[in-house]
Amino acid sequence: MTQTSTAHIPAPGQARAHFTVPATHPMVTVLGSGDALLRVIEKAFPKADIHVRGNQVSAIGEAAEVALIQRLFDEMMLVLRTGQPMTEDAVERSIAMLKASANGNGDGPETPAEVLTQNILSSRGRTIRPKTLNQKRYVDAIDKNTIVFGIGPAGTGKTYLAMAKAVQALQSKQVSRIILTRPAVEAGERLGFLPGTLFDKIDPYLRPLYDALHDMLDPDSIPRLMAAGTIEVAPLAYMRGRTLNDAFVVLDEAQNTTTEQMKMFLTRLGFDSKIVITGDITQIDLPGGARSGLRQVQEILDGVPDIHFSRLTSEDVVRHKLVGRIVDAYEKYDDGQQAANGYQRK
Repeated sequence: MTQTSTAHIPAPGQARAHFTVPATHPMVTVLGSGDALLRVIEKAFPKADIHVRGNQVSAIGEAAEVALIQRLFDEMMLVLRTGQPMTEDAVERSIAMLKASANGNGDGPETPAEVLTQNILSSRGRTIRPKTLNQKRYVDAIDKNTIVFGIGPAGTGKTYLAMAKAVQALQSKQVSRIILTRPAVEAGERLGFLPGTLFDKIDPYLRPLYDALHDMLDPDSIPRLMAAGTIEVAPLAYMRGRTLNDAFVVLDEAQNTTTEQMKMFLTRLGFDSKIVITGDITQIDLPGGARSGLRQVQEILDGVPDIHFSRLTSEDVVRHKLVGRIVDAYEKYDDGQQAANGYQRK
């Protein structure tokens, strides 16, 4: 960043954009503490020079980059006007969305501000909202369809957002109960050898669902809601023979359902209910090479009205930045090991 009192004139072939930050917004909300947000922008647009003077921001450089910077500041101001702060992560995701749109990879009208300001649920001072364009489309699909499949790798928020929508539907009285389920495939034949009651045995396989609930509801209210049957957390086998009316049902880890289990579950759908099915077809734990019901159902139900398939990718992974660095470090290490082994074999 350059802070200066002199005028900056674009060189031939360059473009210039000028932006005034309203007096109602302190510059720190736009530039970040210690100019952290501005550094993110400068790193993303290396062919442009960004200059700040008071509440005036200007950018000079290649026309395409300057236009994107102008759009970025416009989107940031729209977010800030809602009272939501801009973070480094939000700026990076906004830039990625704008660049995708500029490159013709954005196939919808959504803007970064629309994605980042769509609130699903507020709990204990924290708001749950989509953070990527695909996540927003996934959430919108849940609103518009009776059955939605959220398919993608771990960390893309597919289960967490589905549960947030379930809690939202319960609180707004769209449904009278929430049912959360997942197959306990990992237990296999070992389930009988685990200590405790049946509930104690299956509890570890349902624990991730409980953890998410504690993020979204007052923890003291959860036992009461479960005792009343308003919230049910149970293994998939407990769904057999039931008709699920007036419920928001979430099936997690659906890649570990068999074809028969998937059909059984889908046919539990009752009146005034909604089903969201989540899974990652790259992490199938079914024994004996059994075919995943989630993999097959995409072929069977593709194109059926009121059923939607949302596909999330690695670009939708929402994690602590350090996790990304750890993953990259492991990938680099593995690549190095493969190269070394390949060299030794020659």
